[in-house]
Amino acid sequence: MSLFITFEGVEGSGKTTQIERLKKYLTRKGIACKVTREPGGPPISEKIRKILLDPNHRKLAPLSELLLYEAARVQHIHEVIKPLLKKGTIVLCDRFNDATLAYQGYGRKLDRSLIEKLNRLSSQGIRPDMTFLLDCPSDLGLKRALQRNRTLKNEREARFEKEKIQFHHRVRRGYLAIARKEPRRVKVIDTRAGQEKVFEKIRKIVDELL
Repeated sequence: MSLFITFEGVEGSGKTTQIERLKKYLTRKGIACKVTREPGGPPISEKIRKILLDPNHRKLAPLSELLLYEAARVQHIHEVIKPLLKKGTIVLCDRFNDATLAYQGYGRKLDRSLIEKLNRLSSQGIRPDMTFLLDCPSDLGLKRALQRNRTLKNEREARFEKEKIQFHHRVRRGYLAIARKEPRRVKVIDTRAGQEKVFEKIRKIVDELL
């Protein structure tokens, strides 16, 4: 069976960790699954990712940022997501449309109705079957993200971590607003409960989907 499951959350919310845990869980059950990410996926989208996350690109205009995200998504769906879903593979994606609305809509304060139209255009009819919103206070998530970047020496993708805390507060409020609007699809999980309890909640929901 094909399922499209997305993971969302502020910087440092633990998305990558939980996606990898879910991948291992599904693989042990003999279920075909593939992990991908936004921005990113195929080579063209990965090149766009480098532009978007490079901390040296401080002059990148918010509208340019938005359109680059949408362009990367078009290519991602065309080359990766659609083909995998057609083959009956479960796709686990680190961020998708919701991130664009939260970051560029709520965070950057761009026109949210415009973003929703562009999201519909770029996603080409693809919608997540389930979205896990890994929630934590913005300052805690940012602290985790900065520590992770120092540990992994990953400063080349730290453009958003360098934003002011008010920006991250707006992003979190945006995510929670999306969850309130679509409670059946978006499941909010408090990551302060710890990695084990977070994964247990994710596992139970995925088992029900399967």
